[in-house]
Amino acid sequence: MKKYKYYLVYKPYGVLSQFSDDKGRRTLKSLFPFPKDVYPVGRLDMDSEGLLLLTNDKRINSLLLNPEYCHEREYYAQVEGIPDESALEKLRKGVMIKGKQTLPAKVRLIDPPDLPDRIPPIRKRLNIPTTWLSITLIEGKNRQVRKMTAAVGYPTLRLVRMRIENLRIARMNPGEVIILKGKTLSEFLKIINEKAAPHLESNAKQH
Repeated sequence: MKKYKYYLVYKPYGVLSQFSDDKGRRTLKSLFPFPKDVYPVGRLDMDSEGLLLLTNDKRINSLLLNPEYCHEREYYAQVEGIPDESALEKLRKGVMIKGKQTLPAKVRLIDPPDLPDRIPPIRKRLNIPTTWLSITLIEGKNRQVRKMTAAVGYPTLRLVRMRIENLRIARMNPGEVIILKGKTLSEFLKIINEKAAPHLESNAKQH
């Protein structure tokens, strides 16, 4: 029986969410001696930071990334300017990106979070304030958060994925890797399975 492995990674800025790169850029391989059969579930862009889940459990990959199952991913986005309620409501209802509307999202203003400094730091413009938003999605299109905030007039300057369901980067440092096991792993797998179960049963009945 195959032994499944699960790893939580705090991906730093400037690291690719893959294990090789023909341009010599930094990859996940530089962070930890991961087994060869382990791969990221989804991706974070090179200029984004935060939580990545790596596993050799292919079932988790399909269940977690399908928006039909409504699995939450929470991001903290530092945006240029101060979004008004109208802009926040547009983000909550969904915005148009290349002719397609994003699914509804949970969006709220937050105080500046206690995060490790980004290296290098973001570009600061003294005459333009910045604001932090918590944005929770159930889908993961390419550069979605950045495109969403830009669509309502507030470009994202820094983006950190804080949470995937009950998995969080709290108290982790950039570049840190944790082997996921025990109660936390059990609770995560329970959430994934419980959210997916009604849809899987419905699809089975249709066939």
